[in-house]
Amino acid sequence: MSEELSIIQSEASTSMQKAINHLELELMKIRAGKATPNMIDGILADYYGSPTPINQIANVSTLDARTISIQPWEKNMLQAIERAIMMANIGITPQNDGVNIRLFLPPLTEERRKEMVKKCNGEGEHAKIAVRNIRRDAIEDIKKLQKDGLSEDAAKDAEAEVQQTTDKFVALIEKHLDAKEKEIMAV
Repeated sequence: MSEELSIIQSEASTSMQKAINHLELELMKIRAGKATPNMIDGILADYYGSPTPINQIANVSTLDARTISIQPWEKNMLQAIERAIMMANIGITPQNDGVNIRLFLPPLTEERRKEMVKKCNGEGEHAKIAVRNIRRDAIEDIKKLQKDGLSEDAAKDAEAEVQQTTDKFVALIEKHLDAKEKEIMAV
């Protein structure tokens, strides 16, 4: 029985860590005024009929704090990359000079920064919901084991440990959100 409990707890912890990893990825996509190559992660361009991430068909780099440069390895890919960026609707218009595509990030207004913080908080709320759902599932599994003969004390201890793990991950989510908010609000 204790082996089954430790499996439930480790699976819950692993799943919660995946929720944190997903939150980190989503927060990376939200721009904080500084240009980073990660901002175009997840944008797929049509590469000879198959959707391909831009960073696999071009060199993506930052020229300065407000400019991303995309240099395709094949010149005929310029239009496809430009079209993909336009379709992704990331709020930046690509500038094509025939060799490179440049993305100029406008400075963020106070209002836009507050919108970004709201978006970050929304992503954080999704992560918290995911962590709570994982906790609920783990506790349900523990209750099933209790019906199958697990002692009440062992079940209560296991539930308390799952709750501690949940609290730890929720605090980690809050920490990520606070850091991102400071990054966005820094002028």
